[in-house]
Amino acid sequence: MAQYVLALDQGTTSSRAVLFSHDGRIAGMAQHEFAQHFPATGQVEHDPIDILTTQINAAVEVLAHAHVRPRDVVALGIANQRETTIVWDRETGKPVYNAIVWQDRRTAAFCEQLLHDGHEDAIRSKTGLLIDPYFSGTKVTWILDHVDGARARAEAGKLAFGTVDSWLIWNLTSGKRHITDRTNASRTLLYNIVEDRWDSDLLELLRIPASMMPEVVWSSEPVGRVTTSLGLGEVEIAGIAGDQQAALFGQLCVRPGDAKNTYGTGCFLLQNIGDNFTLSKERLITTIACSAEHKLQYALEGSIFVGGAVVQWLRDKMQFFEKAPDIEAIAASVESSNNVMLVPAFTGLGAPHWDPYASGMMIGLQRSTEIGHIARAALESIAFQVTDVLLAMQHDTGTVSKMLRADGGAAASDILMQFQADLLGIPVERPAILETTAQGAAYLAGLATGFWSSVDEIAKTRPAGQVFTPQMEPETAKKKYARWQDAVGRAKGWNRETA
Repeated sequence: MAQYVLALDQGTTSSRAVLFSHDGRIAGMAQHEFAQHFPATGQVEHDPIDILTTQINAAVEVLAHAHVRPRDVVALGIANQRETTIVWDRETGKPVYNAIVWQDRRTAAFCEQLLHDGHEDAIRSKTGLLIDPYFSGTKVTWILDHVDGARARAEAGKLAFGTVDSWLIWNLTSGKRHITDRTNASRTLLYNIVEDRWDSDLLELLRIPASMMPEVVWSSEPVGRVTTSLGLGEVEIAGIAGDQQAALFGQLCVRPGDAKNTYGTGCFLLQNIGDNFTLSKERLITTIACSAEHKLQYALEGSIFVGGAVVQWLRDKMQFFEKAPDIEAIAASVESSNNVMLVPAFTGLGAPHWDPYASGMMIGLQRSTEIGHIARAALESIAFQVTDVLLAMQHDTGTVSKMLRADGGAAASDILMQFQADLLGIPVERPAILETTAQGAAYLAGLATGFWSSVDEIAKTRPAGQVFTPQMEPETAKKKYARWQDAVGRAKGWNRETA
C-alpha cells in the first residue's frame, strides 16, 4: 500500500519537493534555487527549462534521500507561483520566450490603456481582478506582439499558453495533458469565475486565440500519470493549486469566514467567502479557492507589499542586527514600542489603501527611544497592516472571523503572533508545520485518490499548532489601532510631488 503523497512546491526563487506521510507530517524535503533574469527595469523572467529541471531534480532527490520508492507514492500534488506566464510550441514543446514572472511590470502601459478605455468594471465583474500587469493575460499579449512569428503561430493553433502548473504537467505527462486548475485560471484576467469558463470577450479584448488556452480541471482530481522516464514512476497527478490558495487549503480554511495570512516578504491574506461571488467594496481581489468537492468556492484576497521585508530593511539598510531572527530578542528587550509607530510603505501601500504615493514613515521618536522600541514597532507594523485587510474583508462579507491561521517565515515570531491576536481580538493559530503551501497541494492530491477520506480525517491527524489568544484589554488594542490609522493617514501621498 502506498504510504506517501508528494507535493511539488514551485516558487518564485526555488523549486521544492516535500514528501508527506498519512499523519500529515513531512517525511522528506529537497529544494533547488534557480536563476532570476532582469532584462530591463521592471522586468523579471525565468527560464522555463530551469523551472522544470529544478523541480524534477528536487522530486527525484527527496525520494532518494527519504529512501522511498516511487510505487510507495500514491499521488502527486502541485502548488505553484501564480500568474507567471509561459508560451510554448505544441509540436516541439519548446518555450517561444522566457517565463514572464508575476512581479514583471512591462505591460503597465497596456493596462493603463485598458483602464482609460473603460474596461475595468467589465473585467472585475467577470474575473474578480483589477487591471494590473500582475496578472497573466497582458503578459500573453506582450509575447504574441514581441516574439517574431508568435502571433501567426498562435492563430494557427501551434502555440500553447499556461501558468507554471500547466508547463509542469505538460512536461510531466510528455505533452499528453494541457491543463490548469480553476485557482490558477482565475489569476489570468481571462477566466470568467462566475460562469466558470474562458471568456471569449476577454480573449478578444486582449487579442489571444482561444486555441492557446489549457483545459480547466478541479484542484482535486486525478488528471494523468507522470512519464516513467523521469524517475518518479507512474505516480498520479491529482492536486493542482496556485500557491496562496494551496496555503488556504493547507490551513483547512474550508468554511466561509475562515482566513489565513502568509507572513512572508509581503503578506497575502485570504478569506474563504463560500459559493457566492462577491466583489469587494475595498478593492480587494475576488479569486477562486480550492474545493475538494468539485464546486466553485471563492475567496477574498488582500496583498500587503511589505511584511517581513521590514525586518530585512532593519537588517540590511539600518544594520540593526546580522540575522533576521535576531529581531525577536531585540524586540523582547523592551515591554512596548514606547509610542513609536513605523509605517513600512517603502513601495507605497497595498490593500486596502492602494496609495502608490505613500511613504515609509517612523513617528513617536523620543530621547528615550531604543533599538528595541523600533524593532518592536517594525513587528507590530506587520500586524497592523494585516488588521487593516482583515477588517476590510469583514466589512465586505459581513462575516467576522473567529480565528486567523498564520504561516510564512515571519510567523515564527511569538511577539508578532501575540500582538496580532491582541489587535484582532481573536485567536491566531500557527501550525506545527509551516510548509502549508506544499501541505495544501498534498491534501488536494491525497483526497482525490482516497489517501485521506475527508477533510475531517485530515483535521484529526493534523499535528496541533500553537494558538495565541488575545491578552490585551480590548480598549487598549482599540487605541493602538487608532494611532496606527492616524500614522497611515500622515504617510499617505507623501511622495506625490516627487513622483
